[in-house]
Amino acid sequence: MSWDFKSVAVVGSGAIGLYYGGRLAAAGEDVRFLLRSDHDALMRDGLRVESVHGNFEVRPFPGFRSTAGIGPVDLVIVAWKTTANEHLADVLPPLLHEKTQVITLQNGLGNCERISALVGADRVLGGLCFVCSNRVGHGLVRHTAGGKVAIGEYRPGIPGRAEEIARRFKAANIPAGAVGNLAKAQWEKLVWNIPFNGLSVAEGGVSTEALLARPEIEEEIRHLMGEVIGAANALGLPLEKSLIDFNIDRTRPMGPYRTSSMIDFVEGREVEVGPIWREPLSRAADAGYPMPHLGSLLGRIEQRLAERPGTPS
Repeated sequence: MSWDFKSVAVVGSGAIGLYYGGRLAAAGEDVRFLLRSDHDALMRDGLRVESVHGNFEVRPFPGFRSTAGIGPVDLVIVAWKTTANEHLADVLPPLLHEKTQVITLQNGLGNCERISALVGADRVLGGLCFVCSNRVGHGLVRHTAGGKVAIGEYRPGIPGRAEEIARRFKAANIPAGAVGNLAKAQWEKLVWNIPFNGLSVAEGGVSTEALLARPEIEEEIRHLMGEVIGAANALGLPLEKSLIDFNIDRTRPMGPYRTSSMIDFVEGREVEVGPIWREPLSRAADAGYPMPHLGSLLGRIEQRLAERPGTPS
């Protein structure tokens, strides 16, 4: 193994950062969390995770108010919403030494590119999280399904790096594996994210169960999934149409699951419109592949957000 990590910083201590970073910390890894709104509660009471794979706690909790307080680490996990990416230029530099690597667990497209512009493409990896988890209180995360992470190189980097991160994740009870084609894996995740996150907002803030309960919406979900698969194929990324039934079938048992975009919408926070819907539509257009259903969905999302006073889209 030509690369190893001994220290980890988690940037973004929401449901994703707390769940995955918490599992690493509970397994004995040196993990340090950048905290904002939950700082006082986590430092006082620690982290509690209610998980289908086993509950756990992290106490005392290794939280910091700034990355300057964290200092340089071997691995940075960027887990905050893409709507916070404007702060990367200020947050990342104090975490870096000459061999620091950065993995983004964020939704959508364009995040690796943005981080690469700051730290160099050879340091960057992407991770795709297939998980149902929500932060339901200060210092409390509820994990109800899934948890797999697919890890890939943004550009050819250090041999074995993605495999070593996956190995350490698995040792922390996180199903993980390295993928040879990160771009393909990103579009594969969009097959689920574009319709379910999008329609949960476009329909006014509803769960996946409510979406699938209406045949006309399930039909629209299938159209959107088909467009995502077609766009990926147009970009030279082979995805199979069988992903449509696979994703719908795995969503039904989730029950009234609230997507991350639906939660942001109903709680008045900024929604990740750019990486999840605008950027895929733009890349498909550049490849000459029309996505009329996605274009219509994006318009509906933007209209919903425009009707919500004082909230940027």
